[in-house]
Parts: sequence; structure tokens; C-alpha cells
Amino acid sequence: MDRDVFESIRYLAACQDCGAELECTGVQALVGGRLRWDVESTCSVCGFALAVCGGDLPSDRREQLLTEHGAATLQILDPSGKSVTIMRVLRAELGIDLPGAKAVLHRLLNGSYSGTRAEMELLARKLRASSIDAAAVRP
Repeated sequence: MDRDVFESIRYLAACQDCGAELECTGVQALVGGRLRWDVESTCSVCGFALAVCGGDLPSDRREQLLTEHGAATLQILDPSGKSVTIMRVLRAELGIDLPGAKAVLHRLLNGSYSGTRAEMELLARKLRASSIDAAAVRP
């Protein structure tokens, strides 16, 4: 059974009630085969509390995750003769067209396709479910 994957970051934002600076904790998770983005914060000035669960990862927070934790790379351990299957999975999971899938396949095979740990692990699981030996790794 695959384990859940979690990575968290902390960042500052303005309180929605009083405008004071508050610290937020964001977590990108791969749980039950789905990516999710959860945020919690409590204002130390007015007590306003916020929990947002299951949202989409904002691009600035994705960049922060990559900066703080480093990128994971998706590796195909034995790609021989499996390009069509790999591209089929990529098209389905990434919502890209055939030329886009070919470009991603090229990046996969040369070791340059990367993202957050949870993103790469999700793709690796989808590929493994299609009998492609894949792994999400950090250098």
C-alpha cells in the first residue's frame, strides 16, 4: 500500500478580520490518490482562525515548497518499448495534448522532469498502475 505524502511551509499573510500579520501553515498532501492543499492560521491579535482544506496549490506557494524542500524528479526505471503507455498516462493525468506528452516524455527520459514531491509521487503511482516502473526521487 502506498503511503501518504506531506510537505509543509509557513508564510505570512494579512488577517482577514483585523489586518494584522499572521502566520499560516500550508501543507501539500497526496492522500488517497489525490493532491490537496490545506492551510491553517490563527491571528494572535484578534483570534480569527481559518482552515481551508482540499484546495488547489497556489503557484507562489508551489514555488516556496520547491525552494524550501527541493524538487523531486520523476524517473522511469525501464522505458524500453513503453513510450506509448507513458504518454497515455501523461496525457490523462496532466491534461496535455500529444505534442505536450512527447515533450514531457523527452524530459522524463533525460531526467529533467521535476515538481513537488507529492506531484511526482502521484505521477509515479499512475505510471506504476499502468505497469511502468517509475519512482519519484530527490537528488
